Amino acid sequence: MKRQLLIGLGVALAAQFATSVWAQENVPQIPYDSVPNPLKMPKDLHLGEVAGVAVNSKGHIFIYSRGGNSNGPAYGNTASQLYEFSADGKFLREIGKNLYAWSYAHTVRIDKDDNIWATDKGSDMVIKFNPDGQVVLVLGRKSEASEADAHPLEHPNPSLPAVDGSFRQPTDVTWDPEGNTYISDGYINSRVAKVDKNGNWVKQWGSRGSEPGQLNSVHSIAADAKGNIYVADRANRRIQVFDGDGKLLNIIKIDVPFDPNARPAIGNKPDLSNYLKTGGLFAPGAPWALCITPPPNQVLYSADAYPGRIYKLSLDGKVLGVLGESGKQLKQFGWIHELACPSENVLFVAELLNWRVQKLVLHPDQIKSTSR
Repeated sequence: MKRQLLIGLGVALAAQFATSVWAQENVPQIPYDSVPNPLKMPKDLHLGEVAGVAVNSKGHIFIYSRGGNSNGPAYGNTASQLYEFSADGKFLREIGKNLYAWSYAHTVRIDKDDNIWATDKGSDMVIKFNPDGQVVLVLGRKSEASEADAHPLEHPNPSLPAVDGSFRQPTDVTWDPEGNTYISDGYINSRVAKVDKNGNWVKQWGSRGSEPGQLNSVHSIAADAKGNIYVADRANRRIQVFDGDGKLLNIIKIDVPFDPNARPAIGNKPDLSNYLKTGGLFAPGAPWALCITPPPNQVLYSADAYPGRIYKLSLDGKVLGVLGESGKQLKQFGWIHELACPSENVLFVAELLNWRVQKLVLHPDQIKSTSR
């Protein structure tokens, strides 16, 4: 009986939010350029998989990379580096060298006060630095080799109950105008966690599943100027929008026609025989990365891994344009993992497979009326 009630509720919610899926015909291709060598790397300093990119109020560029040192007890490659570059790409410093939380980089974000936030999937921690690069807030705790049950985290089904204040492979962070912090948590937990401006636990919402309000592979998170929270529900191939208390406001699905012969960035082509119903990490439109431009006229950008495109959307979910494809060259992408959008027509793109950041300059004024 309980299951029937839940299914009925899911159907009712789905009907309620069906109007949030816009017709996606005739989406224009946005012309754009990729700025050559946007980062001037010092001699013998190399990026690994670039998991995160962010930009502060001065235009400084922050890179969170899975690089080449191993320091710590976590499993696999225990290497993350956080670098800062000037607006013209000059290397400035490494932040938190060999930090205890550095294990497996996931994202970096900059808040309105230019504090630097790094989310580390490997250590299950979120670290806040002030603009000087000093640690001022620690959220979560990483497992240590001395613990009796120390081993790589498992993915049980059904999931283990989430624990207040602890994370299981968190992915990203954002904030509302009041300074509350929202953490997408993430690969094993399937929830959004909320803490106040002092780091005190407030609440959580979400559970694993595909019904409205449920989540599967919570991979990125962003907030608009009103404090609405946009959650990249990646495996469900949708973006869910909540208010700051977890009330579901909207469900956005990106359904833009694509070339069925498009090549994946790596590996075999995904099975797309039923992706509109089943979703999947590599389904077209599945959101890997989200960013929202500054006010007053905000837009949302989202990126998928296949066919490797970036989508420009209004905040209510209408796709305004699309750009890009998978590949190794400039203006092509290899698994976009994070986006930074300091303005509507400038994007910074962090790529895992190509070990780089691209700076894109968009030219929407050059869109032709005949664009498909």
